[in-house]
Amino acid sequence: MTKYIFCTGGVVSSVGKGVTAAAIGRILKARGLTVTLQKLDPYINVDPGTMSPYQHGEVYVTIDGAETDLDLGHYERFVDVDLTRASNFTTGQVYNAVIANERRGDFLGATIQTIPHITNEIKQRIVHVGKLTNADVVIVEIGGTVGDIESLPFLEAIRQMRRDVGMRNTIYVHVTFLPFIEATGELKTKPTQHSVSELRGLGIQPHVIVARSDHPVTEELIDKIALFCDVESAGVIPLETTSYLYEVPLLLEDAGLGAYLSEALSLNGKPPDLAEWRQLADAMKLSNPQVRIAIVGKYTGLHDAYMSVRESLYHAGIANGHDIEIEWIYAGDLEKDKGWDRLHSVDGVVVPGGFGYRGVEGKILASQWARENNKPYLGLCLGMQVMCIEYARHKLDWDDANSTEFDARTSHPIIDLMPDQKTLADMGGTMRLGHYPCVLKPGTKTYDAYRTATVNERHRHRFELNNAFREELEAAGLIFSGVSPDERLVEIAEIDDHPFMVGTQFHPEFQSRPDKPHPLFNAFIQAVISQIKQKDRGKGQSKRKKREISALNGAS
Repeated sequence: MTKYIFCTGGVVSSVGKGVTAAAIGRILKARGLTVTLQKLDPYINVDPGTMSPYQHGEVYVTIDGAETDLDLGHYERFVDVDLTRASNFTTGQVYNAVIANERRGDFLGATIQTIPHITNEIKQRIVHVGKLTNADVVIVEIGGTVGDIESLPFLEAIRQMRRDVGMRNTIYVHVTFLPFIEATGELKTKPTQHSVSELRGLGIQPHVIVARSDHPVTEELIDKIALFCDVESAGVIPLETTSYLYEVPLLLEDAGLGAYLSEALSLNGKPPDLAEWRQLADAMKLSNPQVRIAIVGKYTGLHDAYMSVRESLYHAGIANGHDIEIEWIYAGDLEKDKGWDRLHSVDGVVVPGGFGYRGVEGKILASQWARENNKPYLGLCLGMQVMCIEYARHKLDWDDANSTEFDARTSHPIIDLMPDQKTLADMGGTMRLGHYPCVLKPGTKTYDAYRTATVNERHRHRFELNNAFREELEAAGLIFSGVSPDERLVEIAEIDDHPFMVGTQFHPEFQSRPDKPHPLFNAFIQAVISQIKQKDRGKGQSKRKKREISALNGAS
């Protein structure tokens, strides 16, 4: 029977439930078990697709086109699985479904209540994701913090799950934070005790407490938490803050969590094999040469808005033996002639996606600077679009070239609304979303990066390159190295006489893994490293030449 691990959070928000759930998935998969994960979000929005990145962070897109929480990115990167829309649902989706059922008469006139109708819908979706994937273990993260009023139906649903599927098939993991009091130099367990007390008041007794802390957690504190929270000492797992995200599964495994879960759930897995993951963590800790990459975006005040982009750069850096230092540059500053000194100091430029006009001209300026100065450039979604707009403005002298998203009256709409988007009224969930195939052009940088003729990548956009200007852009030197199978949609653009200037209409960052970097991010970082080496060789030759001239002058 499928086993269920439910992860809740207490004391503070952003305590690390998503990473903890993902890490649990990794250590169970290392035992040969089939694992899937699910995130339950208590907000009433149907999905995060229309929410501001400043409130929600990155919108992660699954292969089947669901706009989901960024924690699904952690799940996929840690466990190396392709999740679907079944792995994320919200209060809004639950109530929508129940109300639709009521309107159809499915409840035969019954009064619709939170219990049992809402909780039954939640439980049904939890069970469904396990059946869909035939998973040995389903790891379910409950968004928010214990004590939030909006999460109560979810907590009640997972309480009922223990009765529905059996005590030996469910485990509750509670992730809390131990604050450090500087004045007394000690960690405090009282907030954890209160959080567990509130959880127990809702009928849930945690079996495992993951104690997050910025300082070492002593055996004495572990025993204290176990005593006051009625948990076995072996079930109190300290998790000290680490600078290396992908070290978390190893910290949990070494603290005994994998063995504890295996015994508690009677999991018939093999001995854990985390050798490759340990090699990955060790590689991250090596002192490597550093490359500086600018991410020129409009949400740079919240790095979570570009979570997958950042991680994809790190993955490529690990694979190529280099540390990645990210220079976060707000595109709007470039428009005001600010931040240029920081842009001039980097070795490569990434321009990620986004919506709305704010900062777009700054992104165009960053693209122009990268093209004119032969700096490796990777444009993602809007990053490809601004690259094409910039090229049209300066190579074809179309000064008003733009996207109709930003200038509906431009005489050169290089980027335009997709035809099937023009009649849509609703904003949420109506873009081109999910996996689509792309055919690559041999002999291009993109083809060399992928080393295959056809790829499938994830999309999230409404606007595309306007085919009316395609021939003229190609004649001016822009190469469309990836197109849809019917050749109607441009998926990838690149510039031939440049070290690396590639833009994708899709989002390659959603398919990068720490031990398998995405081919385009990998090729981008390789181009950056190659250019740095060439520059260093040039400096070395220049120094040798100066020494030779000096020696000749001395001899004369």
